[in-house]
This record gives sequence, structure tokens and C-alpha cells, in this order.
Amino acid sequence: MTRTQVLQIFDRIRVWQQGDKRAPHKPLLILLALGRLQRGEVPVVEFSQIDAPLKTLIDEFGPTGAGKNRHFPFWHLATDGGGGLWQLSGPANILERPPGATPSLTELRQNHIAAGFAPSVQSALQHETELLQEVARRLLNAHFPETLHADILAAVGLTLLDARHARSEAAEYRPRNRDPGFRERVLRAYEYRCCVCGFDLRLGQQTIGLEAAHIKWFQAGGPDVESNGLALCSLHHKIFDLGAFTILPDSFTLVFSQQVAGGEATKNTLLAQHGNPLIKPQSREYLPAGDFLAWHVNEVFKRPQRQL
Repeated sequence: MTRTQVLQIFDRIRVWQQGDKRAPHKPLLILLALGRLQRGEVPVVEFSQIDAPLKTLIDEFGPTGAGKNRHFPFWHLATDGGGGLWQLSGPANILERPPGATPSLTELRQNHIAAGFAPSVQSALQHETELLQEVARRLLNAHFPETLHADILAAVGLTLLDARHARSEAAEYRPRNRDPGFRERVLRAYEYRCCVCGFDLRLGQQTIGLEAAHIKWFQAGGPDVESNGLALCSLHHKIFDLGAFTILPDSFTLVFSQQVAGGEATKNTLLAQHGNPLIKPQSREYLPAGDFLAWHVNEVFKRPQRQL
């Protein structure tokens, strides 16, 4: 299989869609498998061996409760790319089921169902180090905001070289173009301060540690408009994308997840913002749109929330 063919088959994986719901199961499973391949671990692995780390990954970087469906990507990835990407092995009475007849978690474990990249894909990835890294980079860029990339790579044990040293090849890859003016418009709308904590450090005319965050992720089709943006310090941007807190659409109130934990310093600083109002932008036209906030509440925030 050529480099171009490998990139195409990964670019075209089918990610389950129902409206605006996120389903990062397949990308996370593939990244987990790429990490194993890069480390030289056995490429074909039983579901029972990766069940726990896969659940942790999906729970950490997917919507609340998404980890309970972790067996779906393990089974359904085998039909992507006309069956040329992922191969299952196990008893015939399980493997001969129709693609839609997904085995349960118990069936996958008890029947020792195993899976891994198809031999041609595995050979191409092992032969060319840069190809494996390009696949990983594309998956990250297509499905997750940049604030989460390092955490996901650490979780799956993948090491990527600087993208500037990677080979550039289109392979019919057409990422959506970002609006370069988005950051400046959002920061100006919030008067160059974090809308959660008010952080507004400058060095001369240079704003430091302040970022323009998408409420509905760019990777999920969120537009580069002020009503889909928040000016956040780097800390609050990171934990907003992780789902540690969200903003209620009806009141613009900050609410934190019950899963956030820490010592007294965390309680006295970070969690002290729970229940506070958003520091609003200078004009009502820049206020966060309710549908974007609702998307974040449903698809990113780690429920349940702390009581107000």
C-alpha cells in the first residue's frame, strides 16, 4: 500500500454522527493502536487487553458516559476502508455476524476477539516512521482542539516530531481553513482579559497567556465568529476544552464539574469561580450564542456539575 493510499484510508474513517454529538471513539482507538505500533508492541491485541486504557481515553477526552460504548469502534472499524484498515480475529460464529450486530463487551472478552491494523497498513506504517506520525497528526487536527493534543499523545504513548520536519503530501486532504482574524476579534471583544478570572497580563503591547477559545470546537464545525469565542487565559482554555467547567446558556454562569479535585489552593482559586457570572464582552452582539454553549454543555463538559 502506498503512502497516499494509507493517508486516504485514515482520512476517510467513518465517525458516527447524529446531529452535533461527538463520537471520538475511532480516532482514540486508532491513536492508541499507533502508540502500540510505535513502541514495538504486539500489533494484534485482544479487546480485553486494551479495554481499560481505551475506556480511560474515551472517558477523558470524549463526552460524559461515552466510554460505555468503547466496544463499538473495536468492532466497526473493521468495515472502514472496505475492510482494508482494521482486521478482527476470533471464533467464526462471532466474526461472521452482520457488521451491525455488535458483540457485547462480555462477548468480546470471553471469545478472545482480537484486532489490529490490516497487514498492508501495518507494514506501511512500520516501514515509514513519518507516515505513522502524519496519520496521528491528522487525526488530532481533525477531531480535537490543540489544547488537548499533548495530553492525548501522552495518554496513548505516542511521540511526534515537529510537524515542520514532516513530509508534506496532500493525498486529497483538505482541512477547513481557519480565519486568522478570529483571535484578535475575540480578545478585543473581551477587552484583552480572561472572561473567567480577569487575567490581563501584557509585556509592552504584547498580550501574554491569553487565548481565543472556540466554544463549539472548530473540529466539530464551530465557526470563527465572536459569538463562538471566549477570551481565556491558557489555564482556563485548557480546562474548558477538557470539560472541567462550562457556561450555562441561560444565565452565563460558570459551573464546575464534580470530577474536578484539588487541595486548598485549588478550592480557594479555581473552584471559587464556581457560580460566578461570565465577565461579559464589551458588546451584546459578542455574547456567547446559546446553541454553542449548549453544545459544550452536552458534548464536552464532564457531568455532573457541582451544586450552585
